Order: sequence, then C-alpha cells, then structure tokens
Amino acid sequence: MQREEFVQQLWLDYIHTHPDIGSLRLWPLSTTAEYLTLVTLNYGPFAMNALSVPLARMGYRSVGHYAMADKGLLIHLMAPADESSWLVLAELQIGTLSKVPREALTSLVHQSHPADCKGQNLLCRGRPWPMPSWELYQQLQNAHPLAAWLSVMGPRLHHAGFDCYRINESIDTISKQLENAGMPSLSGQQNGVFSVSTLLEHRFYPATPQKVVFSDGDEHRLCLGGLALTQKQLSDDHERVAEILLPFHARCEMA
Repeated sequence: MQREEFVQQLWLDYIHTHPDIGSLRLWPLSTTAEYLTLVTLNYGPFAMNALSVPLARMGYRSVGHYAMADKGLLIHLMAPADESSWLVLAELQIGTLSKVPREALTSLVHQSHPADCKGQNLLCRGRPWPMPSWELYQQLQNAHPLAAWLSVMGPRLHHAGFDCYRINESIDTISKQLENAGMPSLSGQQNGVFSVSTLLEHRFYPATPQKVVFSDGDEHRLCLGGLALTQKQLSDDHERVAEILLPFHARCEMA
C-alpha cells in the first residue's frame, strides 16, 4: 500500500464514522490535515513495534516519543516524506489498567479473527474484534475512556487536526463557524486523547454523537471522536505545528 492510498482510506473511514465532519464545507476540500491522531494498543499486530514496519515502508519516519503515565499512553510522532499529514499514534498500554478491565479488554481483543490481524491497513479497516456489551463498555469507560473507545472502534483515526495558518483564517473565525454548524469546542487543551503543548492554541470539537448498537442489542448514542484546530502562539514558519503539538516535558528517549 502506498502512503496516499493509506491516508485516503484513513480519511474515508473517518468521515464514514463522523458524517457531520465529512459534510463540513468551511475550508477547501483540498486542505490536508496537519496531523492525524490514531489510537491503538500495545497488543500483537496492533502494537507500535509491529505497525512501525509497514508505516516505515510507506515513508513515515519516527521523530519523537512521548510518555503520558497519567493516561497510560506512549505517543509516537511520525513524519511523512512530503508535506502531507503527520501521524500521532497514541498507544494505550494495557498493563496500566487494573486487573479486571485489563483482562476484559484482553479477552475481547483475543477474539479478533486472524484475517483481520494482518495487512498494512490495520488502522483503517474498523474494529477487528466483536462488539462489546454495553455493560463491558461501561466497565471499561470507568477504568479508562480510551480503553472503552478502543473496544467499540478498534485501532483507528480518532481525530484530524488542522492548522489555521494553512487555512488562512484565524482560529476564532473558524471556531465560530464550527459552533454555528453545531460543533462547540471543549474547554482547555484537551482532545480526549492527550494534553497539548502551551506553545499552541488548540481547540477540540467533538463530533455529533452517533447511534451505536452493542452486542446485547442495546442502542446508545456516543461521541467517538471529533476534529481539532491549532494555531501557533508565536509566528514561526520553521516548524510544523505537529512538531510542537505535544508537551516537551513528556518527550522521552526510547531504548
């Protein structure tokens, strides 16, 4: 798979999951996201030590690792070989969960079909394991929101981040347009996955909740992602927004 095809599949899966985002026409359709935030877990073919090989073949290189112990995450920042979207891969460390939710999530992941655990499109093919029950989802939600998100979504694109400089509009202007479209932003530097550097002004806009049918037949509306806007606090064209997205204090050296 080529990088262009991979990104296209990620994007098509993303707007299929979030049709309200796909229908937005606030900037040219040709505008590429500054970065794509994907969520996965450190298990088998979905772990970063396995995913890094096909991603490297597609021209992505690792440019930084970040540890967020309070969230149980290792975050991998990967740059493409051109000016396209960077990848921010948030890897949930299953071992940071307490025993009961850890075993519940592991049991669910173990039910993945072998055919859905190989290939280069593991991050854009949907959930590879059975749908959890509503009771299990709630249990995981109480333990760790991203564990619950993964149980329903599988390893996938959580949100796309856009650089307002590239759109040629201020973050306040686009934010108002999004709010008029029914997508108000969350307060603070949060996006449901990781904390953001104070070098950026960052706003996250949750997508419209979608109906989700669980394994026991229960139907519930859940917000399962969104989109982000970023704007540099200081004007500097030498760095991409993705390079200063994550807090510097979280950066770590990997052995």
